[in-house]
Amino acid sequence: MASQVTRIPLPEPETMTVEQRVVFDAIVTGKRGTLVGPLRAALHSPELANAWQKLGEVLRYNTVFPPKYSELAILLTARRWNSELEWVIHREAAAVAGISPQICDAIRQNQAPDLDDPKMQLIYDYITQLQNTGQVDAALHARVTKEWGAVGVVELTAITGYYSMVAMTLNAHRIPLPEGRTPELYPDDQEPDHALAVLPTRGGTSDA
Repeated sequence: MASQVTRIPLPEPETMTVEQRVVFDAIVTGKRGTLVGPLRAALHSPELANAWQKLGEVLRYNTVFPPKYSELAILLTARRWNSELEWVIHREAAAVAGISPQICDAIRQNQAPDLDDPKMQLIYDYITQLQNTGQVDAALHARVTKEWGAVGVVELTAITGYYSMVAMTLNAHRIPLPEGRTPELYPDDQEPDHALAVLPTRGGTSDA
């Protein structure tokens, strides 16, 4: 993929305002430990960046879902939006969470992965249907609610909604990959497909 050049200046510590520096310090001393991705753009608006980083921390680290399930939802969202940076960061997080390379590679290739874990399949079905259509049918919504309660279905929807916002921000402003990281969705000098990827479902339906 051709190297991207960001479309907006990205605040650096030595040039940040006092307000930006307060948010920056909160980010790098928190669970993230570093400033990457959309927060680099959001720092132009410190109030937005502060609310953003707090919401992101909740949805990434403090939901009812173990990382294995939440990272699957994030990977699917990154693939749907063809977000290279979101994919690269969370592909690594998915491996740490225990998602197999085979599952990640299938999603990267826009193929339905083999999922032996019924809960992972439920996550896959929910995110795929919601991302592809903007809706979730009653039966699928009820299955997720039965498994994780109302809090779970609310948080799962929020995870994919939040990471859609992340993907839009990364794509719109062309936020570059961290130093030393290489693209994975569109390697070998391929230009990214700016259309949304249609996530494959099992047999064409979420309830097959």
